Amino acid sequence: MKQLFNTYKPHYRDNLRLAIPVVISQLGHILVQTSDSIIVGHFAGTVALAAVSLVSSMFMIIMVIGLGLSYGLTPLIAQQNGKGDYPECGRLLSNSLLVNMISGVVLFIAIYFGAVLMLGHLDQSPDVVAQAKPFLLLLGLSVIPMLFFNTFKQFAEGLGFTKQAMYISIGGNVLNIILGITFVKGLFGIHPMGVRGVGYSTLIDRTMMATIMSIYVLRSSKFKAYIKGFALESINWLRVKQIFKIGAPVAMQYTFEVSAFGGAAIIIGTMGAVPQAAHQIAINLASITYMMASGISAAAAIKSGNYFGAKRFHDLRHSAIASYHVVLVFMAITAIMFMVCNQWLPWAYTSDERVIAIASQLLIMAALFQLFDGTQVIGLGVLRGMGDVNVPTIITFLAYWVVGIPIGYLLGLHLHMGVIGVWIGLVLGLITASILLFLRFSSISKRHAHQPLKGEIASD
Repeated sequence: MKQLFNTYKPHYRDNLRLAIPVVISQLGHILVQTSDSIIVGHFAGTVALAAVSLVSSMFMIIMVIGLGLSYGLTPLIAQQNGKGDYPECGRLLSNSLLVNMISGVVLFIAIYFGAVLMLGHLDQSPDVVAQAKPFLLLLGLSVIPMLFFNTFKQFAEGLGFTKQAMYISIGGNVLNIILGITFVKGLFGIHPMGVRGVGYSTLIDRTMMATIMSIYVLRSSKFKAYIKGFALESINWLRVKQIFKIGAPVAMQYTFEVSAFGGAAIIIGTMGAVPQAAHQIAINLASITYMMASGISAAAAIKSGNYFGAKRFHDLRHSAIASYHVVLVFMAITAIMFMVCNQWLPWAYTSDERVIAIASQLLIMAALFQLFDGTQVIGLGVLRGMGDVNVPTIITFLAYWVVGIPIGYLLGLHLHMGVIGVWIGLVLGLITASILLFLRFSSISKRHAHQPLKGEIASD
């Protein structure tokens, strides 16, 4: 064990130094929804919380499509930085900003003309749908500044500058909570807005974060060497295609996973507002730990991209395995917390004892899938850093839509196991993804470790 620890010790230190700010920054995305759920649950009631659950399950699909496209920039920046081609980093930023702004507008249009109309045809409670529609529109509009922020965030993180986005995310979440309580409850003479209030607070929060992050990157002396190529004339189809070639499969990976959880929320919504609200609490808590694991995964993608660009394949494998070790320890701790505190954690969201009773059971299920949720996202991150995105996309589809959702639907509705049955299907999907992605990483990394001079990975 001592020899094993000494082998990976340098990578533990380097990965954690890079990962911790990314983890906190990544948490910003989910903590916005967490604060929304808590504020609405306490100040607007169970029906409003169910509306947040319904909207969150749909919006998460839209959000991760956009985020996935923006993540295509990070491994490319990391690889160019590893090669020492700094001006190309700025050129990639120009093209990524174009891709993300177009995708932000397209996603908002999809929400405006598609998702809002779909809400009325999902067999949900009419009271829930009535509160969900305006909230969904406001969240949809916030996609545009969110992707603007994420473009500059991914650029900075790809270069190893991770703390700046962390500080901005912390400030943004504080602002979101203050504005959310003010708007929902109706303080300082403002008329109580209910669910719409957290929609407005989220839109304002994300606009402020986008403005501050872009100003920082473009004016900081730390990035002068990297943004020389940041110009309108740097935009060309080849770079757009390069970003899209990684970003689109990553977006699909996240979409398959998150849409499976969104599909589970819709299935559970047919069981009533109380189970749906309980699902929102449990999935929101699980999403917090997932986003923390996703931050470790993002750091693993950056390190893998650096080592891959420099053709240091032995270091790449050791760094990736160290990331697996870190996420296993972290997710084991959160699993214990969920099991020990399952009766108390739901009280942070609501005082409805019917909701708390179901949510406490679901947290036991959430504890079971923590390890697999962590390891599967590490596998995706490491493979993304090496530029391997196509086969992992197929794996995520199989895991969640061939295994997870069909089994959850069967157990939950046809075998009358209710919410627990749906969650069993989700657990089985995560287990499938975790195992297959690790096998994929192990095969590719060993092949490159034995052939260190072969250059780039074959396209799949």
